[in-house]
Parts: sequence; C-alpha cells; structure tokens
Amino acid sequence: MRLTDFTDYSLRVLIYVAVRDDELVTIQEISDTLAIARGHLVKIVHQLGRAGYLNTTRGRSGGLRLGRPANRITVGDVVRATEPDFRMVECFDTEGNKCVITAACGLRGVLGQALRAYMEVLDKYTLADIAAKRNTLTRLLASAPEIQPLVRRARE
Repeated sequence: MRLTDFTDYSLRVLIYVAVRDDELVTIQEISDTLAIARGHLVKIVHQLGRAGYLNTTRGRSGGLRLGRPANRITVGDVVRATEPDFRMVECFDTEGNKCVITAACGLRGVLGQALRAYMEVLDKYTLADIAAKRNTLTRLLASAPEIQPLVRRARE
C-alpha cells in the first residue's frame, strides 16, 4: 500500500512541530526546511488543524503548535484523517463495484484483512514514538536550510 504525498507531508509537518514543541513554527519555516511548496502546506495545515492535530494562531506573531500531546496522536489516526480512501481494489467500493467475480472471489477478504493489519500496526505508534530521536531530528532540521537551494536548483 502506498500513502499519498499529502499524508506523507502531513506526517512530516507533525514531526517537525513535535520536535519544535517549545515554540510556534510557521508554514514558511516548514516549507523552507522540508522543501514542500507553501501552497500545499497551507492545505495540509488547514486539514490537520480541523482534525485537532494542530493549533494555529493567525497574525504577525502567529504560528503552529500541536493541538494535543504527541503521545496522544496515533500514526493510524493521522493516516485515516489524511488519506482520501482505502479502496485497494474495485470490490472495496460497495456502490460502484462492477466486478463479475466478486461473489466467489476471495481477494476482497484477503486484502481487507491485510488492510486491517496495516492499520493495527500504525495504531500502535504515536507521533511521540516517530519523533523520539529528537536530538538527531533537530540537528537534521537545523542543517536542512543550507542544502535547500541546491535541492531546488536540481529540480528546476
């Protein structure tokens, strides 16, 4: 199973904010550090805020911080909140399924079991768990702006 970039970036934003939990961070700061387009981050932050994972403060001295403690945000919950759907194959769509072998095919059950196992694993881990290497993450994030112009030039 592959997660969308939206979910990947959402998790990165939450890790960034968790590591910097002692201060407000800005969308621009996250954009510059993680090399994610600011416009895309605005949508991500909006959705994470609506879901209660981030608190946002508008204005000149505004910014972002976690909406709840990192140990109360599970990876599984974030994935569920940011992924558009988990329809792995057509037969997962009860409304639009036109597959003629659905009634006798065991694939739906197997993939459904795999998806449940996948989510069970993600539910075991919190944002605190995935941001646990705080010192290393802080060091990597601090050095990121130095390499960003090179990354951006390479993409152009």
